Amino acid sequence: MLRENTMASLVFLVALLLSCSSMSSAARYLEEAVPKKEYPPHPIVPELPKPELPPHPVVPELPKPEPPHPLMPEVPHPVVPESPKEPEVPHPVVPEMPKHELPPHPAMPELPKPELPHPAMPEVPKEPEVPHPVVPEVPKEHELPHPVVPEVPKEPEVPHTPCPQSLNSTFRNLRPSH
Repeated sequence: MLRENTMASLVFLVALLLSCSSMSSAARYLEEAVPKKEYPPHPIVPELPKPELPPHPVVPELPKPEPPHPLMPEVPHPVVPESPKEPEVPHPVVPEMPKHELPPHPAMPELPKPELPHPAMPEVPKEPEVPHPVVPEVPKEHELPHPVVPEVPKEPEVPHTPCPQSLNSTFRNLRPSH
């Protein structure tokens, strides 16, 4: 699959290279084949005279009209009568509330702390020490003897039998011709 993609991209690149080179050679041929035309120089156009315009007429400034102020009749201010003052009402005297005297707190007698005996912890017997097992040494690799590989007996050769002539011609007809 990868080989097919590589071949396809290689063919594409070769085709692209060939088309680019043929386009550049065709463009070079066209440049050389067409003679360049020489055009006559542009005619000189004379400058047009600027037209003279009359000066702008002066417009007199018109005075701004002032709108007439409408005469407002004087309106008398209404007299607001003073509101009568309300008589001051004396605050009522609040009698003081008597303080309730509470009886003193009764003294609590101090209770003696009970002395509890410490529980005796039973001794845990120690486990006897187990000796470490002895690990046998592993023999080194280069000291290992090579295992003996038995020889595989060769298969007996089967004698080749020739095909009859009729089968050869049949198979020849089945092969595609180039």
